[in-house]
Amino acid sequence: MRTALISGGGGGLGRALAVGLQARGWRCILLDLDVAGLERTAQQMAIPCDLTDAAQRDAAVARALEASPAIDLVIHAAGITHIGPFAEQDESALRRLFEVNFFAATALTRAMLAPVRAARGTHLAISSVAGFSPLYHRTAYAASKHAIEGFFGSLRSEERAHGVDVLIAAPSFVATNGGHRAGADGIARPGSAPDGIDAMTPEAAARAILKGYERQAAMIPVGRVAHLAWRLNRLSPGLFRYLMQRRIGGA
Repeated sequence: MRTALISGGGGGLGRALAVGLQARGWRCILLDLDVAGLERTAQQMAIPCDLTDAAQRDAAVARALEASPAIDLVIHAAGITHIGPFAEQDESALRRLFEVNFFAATALTRAMLAPVRAARGTHLAISSVAGFSPLYHRTAYAASKHAIEGFFGSLRSEERAHGVDVLIAAPSFVATNGGHRAGADGIARPGSAPDGIDAMTPEAAARAILKGYERQAAMIPVGRVAHLAWRLNRLSPGLFRYLMQRRIGGA
């Protein structure tokens, strides 16, 4: 039985990815701050963990590897978002975005290098349309996702020699936390944006991501908006920026 480790496994997308993999016969190890609502079965293990805390992260990795010394797939789905203009953004919010979205992901990757190499497996990073294009009122979020894409895109060439694939999935808007409001600092749970365009369900997004994983696609735009944004931003960045600002920026 192949094993996947999913960070952010308690969120809507993480759960949907686990369900999709388990339907294919996988065992999933889910990491999240709160795993109280996750079932423990023969195919599913849930470990509470704050990935920004080194001690908690090390303990969670040790538990996961005790259960499965070789990990076939690591899905980096943990993350937060930030909504609001840079002029009103506190420095601590920017640093928090990077701690959760970037540094926690790279630290988990480092911890999982050997187990994934042993399985000749795959690292799959969940990025965003904001990871390859500008997005209105998302300076901190876009910066963290651009960093994720730069990191994993570069890691791909290093891990190829070990038989390891590195993939990036870039969803547009996935409705996982509708109705959740951002805090006073602008930080919010993923999937809670009120300005989302053509939002996908977590289940639809998971199907697209797993289909891309099965094809071993280096970049997986997820959803109609992501596909259009990927193509348009590559062909005409100026036109993409204009359309994006008109649609969600009100400019």
